[in-house]
Amino acid sequence: MKGNMEERAERLALYIIENRTTVRAAAQKFGISKSTVHKDLSERLPQYNRSLYLQAKEVLEQNKAERHIRGGIATRKKYKGND
Repeated sequence: MKGNMEERAERLALYIIENRTTVRAAAQKFGISKSTVHKDLSERLPQYNRSLYLQAKEVLEQNKAERHIRGGIATRKKYKGND
């Protein structure tokens, strides 16, 4: 997924918006690091596609607000099984 960084940033944003996914999941899907996803979305994307950036930012903020819940669920599964 190397090459044109603007195109990569747009594809990442569209993937995150369409699938309502996390940065970690997007990084795994595209085969890049979480840091690269963050840099593409927070620094590169706003410079040339502000509306797409704002949509992606909304999803990322929602994920950030919910991450403590997902962490609690993961911990519960770890210690109690998949019940």
